[in-house]
Amino acid sequence: MALRPIIRLGDPILRAVAAPIVDPTDPELARLLADMAETMQAANGVGLAAPQVASGLRAIVWRPIAVRGESSDQIVGLLNPELIPLSDVRELGAEGCLSIPELRGLVPRFARVGLSGIDLAGNRVEREATGFEARILQHEVDHLDGVVYLDRMTDMASLGYGPELDAAREGETL
Repeated sequence: MALRPIIRLGDPILRAVAAPIVDPTDPELARLLADMAETMQAANGVGLAAPQVASGLRAIVWRPIAVRGESSDQIVGLLNPELIPLSDVRELGAEGCLSIPELRGLVPRFARVGLSGIDLAGNRVEREATGFEARILQHEVDHLDGVVYLDRMTDMASLGYGPELDAAREGETL
């Protein structure tokens, strides 16, 4: 495993659509996911997409959310992830991004999503996510399509730096 530099907004790879993975058992993919997990942990992140470490492949890692809304110690990796909303309900919540350091903004996201993809053994994986984990997954899958959270914001006045961000509206149902 190795730490990889995190690509920052402005690099064209963050705006490109990532390529589907053809052979999930390729040993290089295991190395990529391990490096992504280590890089995410070192940066105190909760999710990371392959384009953020200069890989143009459809791969993500994230930290699932435990029962009481706290991040678990486990890190999950998934190849060729696909999301479907499982509800029309959207919630407004604060988001940041390791590729856009320090800034935060309020972003509407589906409150409940279904996720499917492939693990490193080539097995199909399916799961549901709600709340903050659903937000993480939507954020990371967006990266695979060249979308950053700024593109999803509906009110740029909510963009700010960490503590300065007015999060009073966080958790509103849209």
